[in-house]
Amino acid sequence: MGTETRKVGARGQVTIPKELRERFGIHGGDEVLVRDEGGKIVIEKSDVDERLAEGYRRRGAVSRDLEAEMAGVSSEADDGLGDAPEW
Repeated sequence: MGTETRKVGARGQVTIPKELRERFGIHGGDEVLVRDEGGKIVIEKSDVDERLAEGYRRRGAVSRDLEAEMAGVSSEADDGLGDAPEW
């Protein structure tokens, strides 16, 4: 497939040519990723696995932040309270 010119609608919408939609398995309602890649706009089919992986990466970052915060709080408590008494 060669280059095709497409008109951008008033709301910023562009229709992906049918041949490309069929080749890449993109159907109405599918999600696509849109990004800047070296000054070019790149559109690619969103993969459910990639969305899940991104969610797990975000969740992992939150967990690491929470772990670091809890370590700090625990250290402060140890400093302020000292060792627990032996009963």
